[in-house]
Amino acid sequence: MKALFDFLIKLFILSVILWGGVYWSSANYPIDINSVFVAWLMVILNSLTGYLLFEYGFDKESKVFTLVVFGGVALRLLIIMALVLVINLLGMVKSIDFVVSFISFYCIYLVLEILAYQKKNQLKKNAAKN
Repeated sequence: MKALFDFLIKLFILSVILWGGVYWSSANYPIDINSVFVAWLMVILNSLTGYLLFEYGFDKESKVFTLVVFGGVALRLLIIMALVLVINLLGMVKSIDFVVSFISFYCIYLVLEILAYQKKNQLKKNAAKN
């Protein structure tokens, strides 16, 4: 539970910092905040889902862990790609702002997600040593 709480705190802190950067940028450059928000929302939900799938499969046997985590990655990517396509085709967002924001947020939050996986693994190793 501690690892999940740490992950959520880091997500919150990173989100506040990133949105500070977005609002600062919007004062200096023409950015469509709604497009950026949709991209951020998709990525944050994707990261939360990924970490929760990791938490679920963490103590399971290897076959279940692999299916849940890596199958989850594949399914999440398919869903995200479909959402990006539909949102752009329907013209719900300003495409360039949405795509650039989506890629940027995805890369940043993916790193945070991987670091959370590593921390969870390290906590398990430390608990096994004690």
